Amino acid sequence: MPLPSILLAAIPLATWIYLLLARAHFWRVREDRLEPKPLEKWPRVAIVVPARDEAQTIFQAASSLAKQDYPGEFSIVVVDDHSEDGTAALAQQAANESGASQRLKIHSAAPLPRGWTGKLWALNEGIQIVANRSTEFFWFTDADIEHAPDTLRQLVFRAERESLDLASLMVLLQANTFLERLLIPPFLYFFLMLYPPRWIADPKARTAGAAGGCILLRCSAIERIGGIASIRGEVIDDCALARAVKKSGGKIWMGLTRASVSLRSYGTFAEIRDLIARTAFTQLLYSFLLLIATLIGLFVTYLLAWIAFFTLDDPGWLLASTAISIMTATYGATVRFYGLPWVWALTLPVAVLFYGYATCVSAVHYWLGRGGQWKGRAQAPRGD
Repeated sequence: MPLPSILLAAIPLATWIYLLLARAHFWRVREDRLEPKPLEKWPRVAIVVPARDEAQTIFQAASSLAKQDYPGEFSIVVVDDHSEDGTAALAQQAANESGASQRLKIHSAAPLPRGWTGKLWALNEGIQIVANRSTEFFWFTDADIEHAPDTLRQLVFRAERESLDLASLMVLLQANTFLERLLIPPFLYFFLMLYPPRWIADPKARTAGAAGGCILLRCSAIERIGGIASIRGEVIDDCALARAVKKSGGKIWMGLTRASVSLRSYGTFAEIRDLIARTAFTQLLYSFLLLIATLIGLFVTYLLAWIAFFTLDDPGWLLASTAISIMTATYGATVRFYGLPWVWALTLPVAVLFYGYATCVSAVHYWLGRGGQWKGRAQAPRGD
């Protein structure tokens, strides 16, 4: 068999051997299960929930926060970011019905200043409202997440036991419809590939990441990085925050949970496309060359082996089938994390085609001045 034909299969195989063995075993998707033990003193926590037009989910989200089984003192502020759908009223109703009306406050955000992204401005507003000298942690959580009753207790216990400055949990995203099962598990898989949890927790590694829907942050860490204002323009705000904390010498950690779940469903290709497109080109530093390199990388890594599998004879066919086996096995762990049959692991190349398309859409949005779209706002800087 000609050498070019063998390379057609050897290159993706070498890539998958690297991903299997040399990327901190990112594919070992495991739920964080920690049984908190009593602490001598449970620190005071202020929960900040940025909310913009979240009427469909805020009641359940706020109720789950009000019902946290946390031994220490905690307060909640929902920052209503100019909602037009009754978000604030539903949050207050949830507090009243949960018997937590004294614990939960609604704050109307001031107009968004130039240079800030909407979520970070809302978080900054919330910090200013609830912070005081006795507050030791902030818990930033999204308005579309329903948390298990012991989530805060587990996060604080881990942070105190391991002297963490930032502890984050990737909550379980919805994967109920056909489209969600096809496209949402890859979202987790690709995220962990970019930000392997072992590297995140390793003080010597440069990798820093977090899941923005659930971040516990020590107050001293916020002060050390210069406040939320130090990352005010970041579109990928969670990873920017983790990077700033780690760079300042702080210890960070990220885990996975199935106990806390996202309430946001994705019923159409367009909704999932926009989820990806909001930050994909930002991840590539708004670089056309990195976009081209990424598309080539996606093709070589996820599609080339399948082409070789159907077109080559041995030994190329054997190399290609080995690459496909590694790809399917590593992705299969994520598929099983979502409770799906193993056969869904074979759909990864199809999802890759969609993610490549969404990344191109992200670039086009940026060039048209509509990058980082979220709830009617374009948050990425306008391209030239």
